[in-house]
Amino acid sequence: MTDSSSHEAKVLKALSSPSTHHIHLNNVLVKLPSSFDDLSIEQLYEKYGKPETIPVTRCDGKPLPPNAPAKAVAPLFLGKYAEKFTLPDAQPLLSDFGEAFCPASPSEVRLGQDCHTPTPFRAPEAKCELQAPLGYPSDIWSLATAIWEIMGMKAIFSTDFVPEDEIVAQHVDVLGPMPSNWWKSWEARSRFFDEHGNPTESCQINKWPSLEDSFEICVQKWRRKVGGEIDENEKAAFLDLMRRMLAFRPEERPTVDEVLHSEWMVKWAFPDYQRSQRRLR
Repeated sequence: MTDSSSHEAKVLKALSSPSTHHIHLNNVLVKLPSSFDDLSIEQLYEKYGKPETIPVTRCDGKPLPPNAPAKAVAPLFLGKYAEKFTLPDAQPLLSDFGEAFCPASPSEVRLGQDCHTPTPFRAPEAKCELQAPLGYPSDIWSLATAIWEIMGMKAIFSTDFVPEDEIVAQHVDVLGPMPSNWWKSWEARSRFFDEHGNPTESCQINKWPSLEDSFEICVQKWRRKVGGEIDENEKAAFLDLMRRMLAFRPEERPTVDEVLHSEWMVKWAFPDYQRSQRRLR
């Protein structure tokens, strides 16, 4: 819980700046120790080996576009597995601001159809309102999925390579009915639900659990194994925050300041974060 709160608090604070980008755990890195900067390139290669490069090719065999790199560099293993991490090691760093933009700037309008956030973390308005500008509430949705994944052992929506419409169906399974105008305009709806909102026979088999049941399966089940089960008061506050951050309508989601001052943040996340920082001194 302490480590989780530390990550969540720092991610939230980073969101206070006037920009929006892809908020998910693949973009949360761990800072390298300062001693790493003291290594020369030769010393780095001697200690960790030279970079392993892999040619980049297209599946269809066609030439690469000019903006694509000819080679990819394999990740470097620094010799420490996650279970060996200590609190001093766990210093998160937000990355991948290549598509960050300021929604408040007229010159930086980004429409839903141009959203490149991975589908498991993408806010539903990017799918259901293709011509509407994206804004800060889209980050609040993505942030909720990141906090959920930190707290538990499984993402709230599928991180497998599934079609976007399947993710939308999961939104309905987990959160309940979507806005009626979105529901009516969703072209693939009949593949997943009938006119009354009941799942089709094939979808009934793969139906995702509700938010409350997902919490039991994705969070509590795993925490019980290590003696870290969340009590009822914290559970209620956490689910209330998740429910608000995962509101279908962007305008109904809390601002980042409201998230920071939510009951769960004030009573549980920040106190744990502060305790973890004192332990580092």
